[in-house]
Amino acid sequence: MQSYTVREWEKLAYGDDDGQIPAHFADQLAALARRSPFAGKGGSGVLEHGRHALRARGVVGILATANCSLEILPKIDVGTTGNVEQQNAAIRKRLIHMLAVALNLKLDLGSITELAWQRETLLEILIRIFCDKLTEAVRKGMPRRYVEQEDDLSALRGRLDVARQFTRHAVNPSRLACRFDVLSEDTSLNRIMKAAVLHLSRRSRSTGNQQWLRELAFVYADIADISPSALRWDDVLIDRTNRRWQELLSMARLFLDGRYQTTTGGAGQGTALLFEMNTLFEEYVGRLISRTLAGTDLTVSLQGGRLFCLSAESTERGLFQTKPDILIRRAGTVTHVIDTKWKKISSRIDDPKQGVSQGDVYQMMAYAQLYRAPRLTLLYPHHPGLGATELVHARHRITGHETILETASIDVANGVSVLDRLRSLLLGDEPVSELLT
Repeated sequence: MQSYTVREWEKLAYGDDDGQIPAHFADQLAALARRSPFAGKGGSGVLEHGRHALRARGVVGILATANCSLEILPKIDVGTTGNVEQQNAAIRKRLIHMLAVALNLKLDLGSITELAWQRETLLEILIRIFCDKLTEAVRKGMPRRYVEQEDDLSALRGRLDVARQFTRHAVNPSRLACRFDVLSEDTSLNRIMKAAVLHLSRRSRSTGNQQWLRELAFVYADIADISPSALRWDDVLIDRTNRRWQELLSMARLFLDGRYQTTTGGAGQGTALLFEMNTLFEEYVGRLISRTLAGTDLTVSLQGGRLFCLSAESTERGLFQTKPDILIRRAGTVTHVIDTKWKKISSRIDDPKQGVSQGDVYQMMAYAQLYRAPRLTLLYPHHPGLGATELVHARHRITGHETILETASIDVANGVSVLDRLRSLLLGDEPVSELLT
């Protein structure tokens, strides 16, 4: 199987020359991308396919067909002077860190060697992390619970099923229709873990991961084999007895439940594990801000506004609902609206080519009118073109109002003291003690 790596918005040429992806592989990947839930009308929006090149638009992750796979990495400037493999390794680390924060996972990445970061794709690294965590969990014991069973026995066990006894065994009283509870490992949680193991066994191309998954499949041999669409996620209750399975459940949902993934058939046969960078950046920043302001008198809501821009004159029905990415409140009053944008901007707000778009400004002005917040922030990813300083770059007053609209950036390539840096943006006071790397 041929594997290729490209960064978001960069082109990957296809053709017969060295270093190019064969045209028939490009066609397969493009057909798969058109089946992605992120694709727009007509199947566009994920992978541009034309002019002898592929180009990913706004998504990262993996597209894989039977013969080839394409890994799409985010456009993050990691500042390393190493070769392409080393730069890609650094980007994979930052991307997985962003995923861990966005999905509220605590991932130990220390077991992954630098060589693995360079040579394995994002999917294989996620599979390796999942296998490592699952192996550690099953060594401590698989979760069990009491389940009700029915059986016809020669001696009473549990309680007698009277209705069944007098219909099935009316003429054979030597058999008793029993109903009893047994402690079983065949639970919804274990069925989800087995489904994830089997699903990943069909997706992984790493020899090491395949061996690991075979060993885990053997461990789950006595657990019922349930298709992902029939899994009963709502039956799983995480409490103090099985809390160590919380992150594994979240990872299994990532692989199986379709929040980011699509498995397709027909013309676009293959599998995809894709992350929309706008959404990932929003969730990453939102969770970091929630951590930053924990313990203060400020509360954080993620997409929690939902006020309407218009009301129908005849019916009072709301129209054009708004969903600000992040609302910060004090004593129930909105004090700060933050909207994240996964876009590359320049240091000048009035730059017509690389500055803040007119649409983004209009959107924030609508938020100012509806939520009456004195402070609005458009938050972008930082890049070297913005200079050495991240966070606030420019502040502007909305004409005729006291409301301040500011543009700021956060360096997603730098995880050191990120909570300190965000607190400086939000409060401008003493740093918090927690470090995120």
